[in-house]
Order: sequence, then C-alpha cells, then structure tokens
Amino acid sequence: MLKEVVEKSGDVSSKVIDFKHPKELQKLINLSLEDRGVTDDTLLQCCEQIIQYSVKTGHPHFFNQLFSGLDRYGLAGSWLTEVLNTSQYTYEVAPVFTLMEQVVLGEMCKVVGFKNGDGIFCPGGSVSNICGLNVARFKKFPAVKAQGMQALPKLCIFTSEQSHYSMKKGAALIGLGLDNVRLVPCDSRGKMDTEALGKLTEQAKAEGFTPYLVNATGGTTVLGAYDPIVEIADICEKYDMWLHVDVCWGGGALLSAKHRALLDGIERADSVAWNPHKMMGAPLQCCAFLTKETGILQQAHSANASYLFQQDKFYDVSYDTGDKSLQCGRKVDVLKVWMMWKAKGHAGFEAKINNAFAMAGYLTEKLKTLDGFRLINPEPECTNVCFWFIPPSMRGEEEDAAWWQKLGKVAPNIKEQMVMKGTMMIGYQPLGDKVNFFRVVVSNEKLTTADMDFIIDEIAGCGQNL
Repeated sequence: MLKEVVEKSGDVSSKVIDFKHPKELQKLINLSLEDRGVTDDTLLQCCEQIIQYSVKTGHPHFFNQLFSGLDRYGLAGSWLTEVLNTSQYTYEVAPVFTLMEQVVLGEMCKVVGFKNGDGIFCPGGSVSNICGLNVARFKKFPAVKAQGMQALPKLCIFTSEQSHYSMKKGAALIGLGLDNVRLVPCDSRGKMDTEALGKLTEQAKAEGFTPYLVNATGGTTVLGAYDPIVEIADICEKYDMWLHVDVCWGGGALLSAKHRALLDGIERADSVAWNPHKMMGAPLQCCAFLTKETGILQQAHSANASYLFQQDKFYDVSYDTGDKSLQCGRKVDVLKVWMMWKAKGHAGFEAKINNAFAMAGYLTEKLKTLDGFRLINPEPECTNVCFWFIPPSMRGEEEDAAWWQKLGKVAPNIKEQMVMKGTMMIGYQPLGDKVNFFRVVVSNEKLTTADMDFIIDEIAGCGQNL
C-alpha cells in the first residue's frame, strides 16, 4: 500500500482527493473503537480506505498549503525515525540524533549568518515563533522566569498586519495579551511599512509601554512578501528591541544564490524561525528555532529535572540538549532533513528552490497575458501567485460594489468544482478590502510548465459558465 502511494504521488492523472462530506465519510469508514479488536484483514481494509479518502499532498496539483511534494529521502528518514522510536531529549537515548541535530542546526545557523548560533527543533513554526517571544522577553527581563508577570513593566511587540497568526497566539499564551500585539501597516505588496513601525514605537513608549520585540516576516502566508529586514534591524537597534524573523515559509530562498537577497540583513536578527518542511520540501513536521546567542535557550527554558538531566552521568552531559526545548518528549524531526541534505547537498536544494521560483515566474507572466485573470501583485517576491479569475459573464461590466461582491463568490465556486472532481486543490482567501482570490503556492520540486498551464486551463474551464 505504501509503495503504491509513493509511486502514484507524481501521477497527474490520479485524483488529488476523493472528497466526501463528513456525514458520508463517517458512513464509509468504521472509525468506532470497540471492546474487541478486529482482524488484521479488517485493519488493512481500513488502511485502504484511509489512503483512498485522504488528500494526496504529494500530487503535482496540490497547491493548497505552504508545503507539497513527496521527497523519497525525507520519507526514508521518516520511516527510520518511526522504527527507532526514540525521544530527542538526551544523548543517552538519542546519541546519533543528538549529534545530527547539532550538525543540521549549525548548518542552518551558518546559512542565516549566525557565527556562534544555537537552536532547537520545534513541533511546528508556531512553536518556533512562540520560542522567539519567550526568549526575547527573558533576555530583556530575566527575572520573569522566576517571578512571572510581576517582574514586568507594560510590554508590547510589533508585527506586520499580514504576519502569521501565531504571533497573536503566542502573545496570549505567554501572558503578553492580544491587545499588546501592535500591528504595523503594510504596503500594497504586503511588506511592513518601516516608517509606520518607527512612529508606532515612539507612540508605544509615550504611552508608557516597553516595546521589546519586532517580528519581521520572510515570506508572508498569503502574498509571500519579504519585510525589509535591514531597515527593521536599524529600528530595533535604535530602540533596543529584539529582532525575530519568521522565515518559516520563505527561508528556502537563503539556499539560493539567485534569491538570497530577498532576506538581506537576516544575519542581524536575534532569532529566526525556519521550517524545512515548507519550501525545502521535508516531510511534516520539520521546524527549527535559531538564535544568535549561545546559551540563551538553556537559560530561558531549563527546569533542570534531576531524573532526566543528571549532571553525574558517565558521558559529556553538554550533549543533553532537551532542556533547551519547551517540551520534554521530543520527536526526532532532524533525520528527515538530514537525509535530504546529505543526498542532495546544497546544490540540490538550490536547484529545487530555483525551480519553484521559475515556475511561479512562468505562471505569473502567463497570467498577465490572459483575459479573465487579474494578478493581486504583478511582481510577487516569493512563489505565492495570487489572482482573481473573472468569468466571461462579468467582463466589461462596471466594477461597482455589487460586482466585487459577486466576484468574491467565484473562487469558492471554482474550488468546490475542482475538489469534487479531484483535479486540483488551491487555496483562496480575502485580504483587507480585497474579496476572495486564488493563492497558488509553488514548492513541489517536480513541477513543470505543463503543471502551470494546467492550473490556468482548469480554473478557466470551471469558471467559464459562471
């Protein structure tokens, strides 16, 4: 079964999904848990159904999320991880993986530009961003670890209005509060307005707040915009604020000589969140938190559990890295990306990244020439291609409020048609005053211009008679 899934992952003639509504799916698969176990044959039948009705994210026409594709080296790493089934908190139970994590995190720090950096793998980019919020607060107010909120003045942070929602979740979780996340306006391309950031910082200080962190984004979720890190770093230095850069999505550009300039200035960051399971194509999940300052993770997060991190072990306990993490049990996520990096080398990753940008560029340029397609951003920075499709019945009409309201229903309708047929999955969303538009995310390394042409033809076909 597994072999068949892998072999079909690149088959464009297969379905991305055999969609069923929840009530239908509940009738098709017996998910109930009972007193007596079932036979192996029954379980195998269940496995066949699970595969049949699951989304095939390795399919060339899956563009729905900021991840796609099926890398066989990464898959091998995933399987080996499950077979060995260990937790990455001490060298004692994960000797090879402890050393491997040091190597991979060290390489990622080197790519970012951190000469003596540190890091840890986290369960998702959101947790990496939350680490940034917590470590930055500890750095500025170390008493918070022991004394809690009583040790703090009124704090606030800044992030762009188009940044990832995990900054708000993190603020709520660590007690900063949603109201103290100050959203910085963006320009028409989705990039943070640094002039507004400076003014907002002055305003917060005048109100008696202590701004302690700015979150810059390298590849926003919707438009794929890269915030101007150099300018933001200047403001952070001026006002003594920690600079965290969320490159969970767009960090792959760091591996490409052609596109690295999108992240100029990232070496000036204090911390970085970077997900190899996105643009780099590692299997889920694979997320790193990197920081410029060695030791700060241990200082901020350690609880020194004597039953796990004994200091009188027979080996060098500096290799017991688990106390740097917010977790105790921690899955071995590093093996997936190590397998890929070992097999492909830097050159292989660079070729993958360059192909994704090239395919996104091809799609963008072709959309400019076609009737009925209108780009949100004619010159996207990342591999997010965002656009409206205007059905023939709406072309040439006055684009008043009613027209735009009608256009907002087009993308959901076309997506429903594609999903029900199983031909393609593409995300859509509104943004600010813009009604629903398509967002094609290009990251699968096997994509060709034929796949980009298919996107256009399928959307136009589904929307022809709307």
